[in-house]
Amino acid sequence: MELKNDQYQITGGVNPLDLVAQHGCPLYVYDTAIMDRQYQQLFGAFSVPKLKLNYACKALTNINVLKYFKSLGSGLDTVSIQEVWMGLKAGFAPEDIIYTPNCVSMEEIGMAVKEGVKINIDNTSILEEFGQIFPDVPVCIRINPHIMAGGSSKISVGHIDSKFGISVHQIPLVHRLVKATGLKVEGIHMHTGSDILDARVFLQGAEILFQVAQDFEDLDYIDFGSGFKVPYKEGGISTDIEDLGEKLSERFNNFTKKYGRELTLMFEPGKFLVSQSGYFFVKVNVVKQTTSTVFAGVDSGLNHLIRPMFYDAYHEIINVTRPTGKQRIYTVVGYICETDTFGVNRRLTEVQEGDVLCFKNAGAYCSMMASNYNSRYRPAEVMVHNGTAHLIRQRDNFEDLMSKQVNLNIFEPLKVK
Repeated sequence: MELKNDQYQITGGVNPLDLVAQHGCPLYVYDTAIMDRQYQQLFGAFSVPKLKLNYACKALTNINVLKYFKSLGSGLDTVSIQEVWMGLKAGFAPEDIIYTPNCVSMEEIGMAVKEGVKINIDNTSILEEFGQIFPDVPVCIRINPHIMAGGSSKISVGHIDSKFGISVHQIPLVHRLVKATGLKVEGIHMHTGSDILDARVFLQGAEILFQVAQDFEDLDYIDFGSGFKVPYKEGGISTDIEDLGEKLSERFNNFTKKYGRELTLMFEPGKFLVSQSGYFFVKVNVVKQTTSTVFAGVDSGLNHLIRPMFYDAYHEIINVTRPTGKQRIYTVVGYICETDTFGVNRRLTEVQEGDVLCFKNAGAYCSMMASNYNSRYRPAEVMVHNGTAHLIRQRDNFEDLMSKQVNLNIFEPLKVK
């Protein structure tokens, strides 16, 4: 979103205030031009014979977003059978979907097998059971490389005490299970965390993955997960994708030459592809001065955007109604009956009640983690594509809140004697 002629514009000249006037607040808006930019940057960074990007759809699972990434040539990374079904409904071929669950039942895994998608297993006990039930179904093995990486402890998933992946030290057990069950291992996978800045972390993990992969004779692909960092502030730092692409491509090509066959290099980007494409617009209900703080209270809260409260995540906030003018310091808070603080001591152009504020980087893990807490409605969602805005999710209404509740008529009024 750029400031032109003292007005903010989304790609194609779309005025966000027009979207708010049409669809109301709170409102999520996604710009496909930014999704395309991110996809092309990542795809172009690697020089390998076979490269596959699988969009990690848990970041933003609206079916129209899935359809868009399919149009770019992306595959799909899923973590639940429902995401698998969503991907199939969006038109993805089963072989272009990889299913990487954690702590799910064998019943659910069986559903994924029935759909014909790639299966990624991260637990030795599940691997043993899978091999006995589905000995003819190829699998991918998710390795825990024991690397502590990521923007916070809550999004670091490759460390020694993580619930994700099979410990690299358990590989001898994996080989015994594979031999005993006759399973074919078609892929090796790892994911160390999110918001990883240093390319050396990926290269360190690559060496571990290559060491594991060399002892599996029938691989088709090696999957490096994702975790690329995007900037959350103006001028913020991000993963140097080009540097990583150059170094990892060289190492991957050398490995495949030694391995004796071409393998597909896979990644599963989610946040990298959609985070910067998203904007969350809210309206200021009240400006409240206390003894030491000026609060800007908005018509949203942790029910719509929980990342600042859950992860201490930073989202840049701007006043869309008043792009220029005098700046003051505000603490931006929500309307939920909790301490739902979006940002403390933020410098904004002077805020008045009724102004529209925007949270940037709202494309990944924002609307997907929303809820109806306090019986509030989930927001509408809009996609801007080729300069045209399309409604892709309707705002909840009261009937939506009540639609799954069973209203009993069994309670008699208390009789007072």
